[in-house]
Amino acid sequence: MAREKLTIPTAGVELVRKLAAEGDRIFSTDRAREFAPSVGLSEGYLRQALHHLARAGWLVRVRKGLYVISSTVPGTSPVHEFEIAMALVKPAAISHRSAMHYHGLTDQSPRKVFVLTTTEASVPRRPRGNDEGYRVGDTLFQFTQTKPERYFGTEKIWVGEARVTITDPERALIDGLLMPQHCGDFAEVLHAFVERGEQLDVERIIRYALQLDTATAKRLGWVLEERGYAPEQLAPLLAVPIKGYRCLDPTGPRRGPCNRRWMIQENLPGKMKR
Repeated sequence: MAREKLTIPTAGVELVRKLAAEGDRIFSTDRAREFAPSVGLSEGYLRQALHHLARAGWLVRVRKGLYVISSTVPGTSPVHEFEIAMALVKPAAISHRSAMHYHGLTDQSPRKVFVLTTTEASVPRRPRGNDEGYRVGDTLFQFTQTKPERYFGTEKIWVGEARVTITDPERALIDGLLMPQHCGDFAEVLHAFVERGEQLDVERIIRYALQLDTATAKRLGWVLEERGYAPEQLAPLLAVPIKGYRCLDPTGPRRGPCNRRWMIQENLPGKMKR
């Protein structure tokens, strides 16, 4: 490692310091090209210099043509993993278990960063044979793509020096009903509803469910009724037409009693009979 650092020309080090001073802790090759002449880097040597800087630990390659300045560079604060997510794909919103954890809906810290984007976005591809996620340094990113019209329910927050997009608590809960496997499991999603408690914006979460699909609307109705919400509040969900029963936990087996009111098969461990 030390030998590699010695091969980095002064111009490369100055380029990193200049980018950091400008606030470009995440930057593209094109952005680096703008500063290259001022530090004496030729066009032909720029990419090679970036490669050497990454090998020496001054930079972390995020994806092709995109780099993060390492926190080991003197005077540089660490780049938050949420900020990296915003640079990996556009549009992007921190979602699912990551959003649940941020909003205090679960105390289980996710081992990867979950990111919601659209089907029109160019998502970084993981290496063939790797189903863990897309890795940047020590962090894994899991992308979930949805139709553009289903990309909603987000808000802006500050993390460190960066302003990032995250799904709001109600959207995080709805995503749990859609894809509990990205939120721990269905039991963790039900616990998240308990944690949200009286802070839950019922009108908002019902509106979100009605913008998605029938199964989600019926699952939400079942959950809210179990939480003690009044029938008149749940009327829009009950009115959604449906043919056939849907599993309460979409990742679970098709076993358990059928709730005719919500057209939901209650396939929870405590309700299923062997």
